[in-house]
Amino acid sequence: MTQKAPMKDTALSPERVARIGREVASADPRFDADGFARATLAGFPRLELKDRIKHTAASLRAFLPQETAEALSILLRSLPATPEEAGSDSDFGLYIYAPHSEFVARYCRTRELLDAGLEALARFSPYFSAEDACRYFINDFPDETIAAVYAWAEAPDHRVRRLASEATRPRLPWSTGISLPVDAGVPILERLYTDEHRFVTQSVANHLKDIAEQRLDLVLATLERWKNSTPTSRDYAFIAREALLTRLKAGDGAAYEFLGYRTDVPVTSELHLNSTLLREGDELAFDVELTAAADAKLRVNYAITAPGANGTDRVKTWVMKSSLTTAAGSTVHLAKRHALRSTATWALRHGPHSLEIHVNGRMIARRGFEVAQHTAAAGT
Repeated sequence: MTQKAPMKDTALSPERVARIGREVASADPRFDADGFARATLAGFPRLELKDRIKHTAASLRAFLPQETAEALSILLRSLPATPEEAGSDSDFGLYIYAPHSEFVARYCRTRELLDAGLEALARFSPYFSAEDACRYFINDFPDETIAAVYAWAEAPDHRVRRLASEATRPRLPWSTGISLPVDAGVPILERLYTDEHRFVTQSVANHLKDIAEQRLDLVLATLERWKNSTPTSRDYAFIAREALLTRLKAGDGAAYEFLGYRTDVPVTSELHLNSTLLREGDELAFDVELTAAADAKLRVNYAITAPGANGTDRVKTWVMKSSLTTAAGSTVHLAKRHALRSTATWALRHGPHSLEIHVNGRMIARRGFEVAQHTAAAGT
C-alpha cells in the first residue's frame, strides 16, 4: 500500500513554493523568485505545517521591498484574477495562499496599516480562508476589526461572508484564541443564518456549537428566534442539528427536547458484540436491537470508554443513527463496525474498554471488551 504523504508536504510542496515565487515575480520583476524558494525550502525539514506557513511569510518579508505597504501591494497584485483561475476547486481555497494572510497578520497589524491589512485579508480569503490571521487583528484592534467583520458579513463573495463568522468563533480549531465575550458573534450570525451558501451556514452552525459549550441557553434562544423568523433559513434544520451536535453527544436533555426527541421515552435493548477480545487494527463489530414502548423519534449514539494516559478513563461518543422514527412495540436493528486504531486525537491503549449505547441522551446498554497487546509470532 502506498503511504500517503503528510499534509505539510503537499500543502506547501517545493512546487507550490516555487509557484509563489513566480507569481510574486510576475507582479514585481525585482523579486528574486529562485532565491526566495531556496531560502524558504531550506527551513522546511524541521517544521510542521503551521510553522512552514509562518516561515514562508517571513521569507516573503525578506525578499519583498522593506516598505511594508509596497510589499503588501505586490502580494495583492500577484494573485491570479480569480480563485478558480488559481486552481482552487473548493471554497476553502489553496494552502499556497496561506502565507499571504500570515504576512498580513505579522507585518501589517499596525495602526498605520490597519485598514489596508483588513482589506487585504478580505481579498486573500477567497484564495485561502484568512480567519486565523484575522483573529490577531481582533485581539489587537477589536473595535476596528469587528467593524470590518460586519462589513464582510454583507460582502458579495460568500467566502468573505463566511470569514465574518469563522474569525469570531469562540473556539476556532488550530487558531489563536480571541479576547471577546463568547456571545460577541451572535449579531454577526443574525446576518448570515439565512445565507444561500452551505459554506456559510456550516460556519454559522459551527459558531453556535462553540457557544453551546458555555451558553446552551443562548444557543437555544437564538435557534428558537430563527425558527420563527421571516424569512426562515432553508438550512435551519441543518444549522440547529449541527449547532447542538456536541451537546447531543454529551446527553444534554435540553438539546434533545429542543429537536423533538423525548428523553423519557421507554426503550429496551439487546446489545451484541462479535468479539470481546480485540487488538489494534481490528474492528469492534456490534449490533443492537431497540424496542420503544411508544411511538418515538430516536437518536442513537455509541460511546467507548477507554484507559487514558494518566490512569483516568476517556470517553468518546459517535453518532450511530442521527434520527429514526419507531412505532410502539416495533423493534429496530442497527449494526456498526468501529475501527480500533489511534488517530491524531485518540491514542488507542490496551486494557479494559466498554461500549455504551445511548438513546435520546440516556445510556440504555453497556458491554465490556478488552484491547490486548500484540504479541510476537512464535519462532520470530
